[in-house]
Amino acid sequence: MSVKAKEAGAAAAASASGAHLVRKKRLFWPFLLPAIALYVLFMVVPTVATVVLGFTSWQGAGDTPRFNGTANFVELFSSDAFIYSFLNTLMYIFVAGVGTFLLAFLFTMVLREMRGGKLVRAILFFPNIVAPVALGMFFSIILIFRPRRQGLVNYLLETVGIDGVKFLSPQNVTWVVIGCLVWASAGFYITILMAAVDRIPPYLYEDADIAGATPWQKFRNVTLPLTWDVIGVAGVLWTIGAIKIFELVFVLAGPGTYSPPIEAWTLGLYVFDRSFGTQGTPEYGMACAAAVVMIALVSVLVVALRRLMRRDTIQF
Repeated sequence: MSVKAKEAGAAAAASASGAHLVRKKRLFWPFLLPAIALYVLFMVVPTVATVVLGFTSWQGAGDTPRFNGTANFVELFSSDAFIYSFLNTLMYIFVAGVGTFLLAFLFTMVLREMRGGKLVRAILFFPNIVAPVALGMFFSIILIFRPRRQGLVNYLLETVGIDGVKFLSPQNVTWVVIGCLVWASAGFYITILMAAVDRIPPYLYEDADIAGATPWQKFRNVTLPLTWDVIGVAGVLWTIGAIKIFELVFVLAGPGTYSPPIEAWTLGLYVFDRSFGTQGTPEYGMACAAAVVMIALVSVLVVALRRLMRRDTIQF
């Protein structure tokens, strides 16, 4: 075959490849546009509207939003209710997060070498599929303390001579919710981490066994580096979920018909109370301002977490 024929063949192939790419690009947008439209309609537009309303005074239907600058945010950070909400939310993010991941790492170390580990993993995951409202009702029943009605825990305490504890009082309920979150959420993160551990080649652990490594050394030098990217994703999921905690606190800290005492509030409860609570006239401007703080908080924490967890990919 002559050189000119080869060049002509290569040009024809390139032309056919280019035409194929053009057809693929034409098919790309019809499939993508509906998803973009839904994202803009249900995510971008409400977010922008929330930010705008956060700088207004608005009582809802029948009223026109009135721009008031940063007055809502000044009032937020001078309000005891918001301060409690903000600090409690941080408690759930960091304290409950540390407890959840420590428990998840511990079970990851144990289940990797345990016979029947997949069955145990499934059992541990079960609390995560129970609705938060149901969990709150369950824990409120076993932890309640009243003169004529005691939960199982206080009954057991009094049988051994210990006075009953008001677990669900406004001062204590945050720690109860943290314990419930750790108990209910650990199984989800154990499942995620174990899925990452399952992809690690077994020969790496065999080499560590030959070298006489302890379980902790295998976890620190093999498991942790090779699951670091998954741990980062799990941390982001936890942060987003913890900022939105609402139902569990609402059921445990309150009677279920109106907002609980402000000492137990989270940012989600603050937004709810200012929108639909029992404080009289709704304050949608304040609720939107608090929602803006939630958006800013989750954005800052997720970006910081991603930067903190950034490492070079390890090939294995």
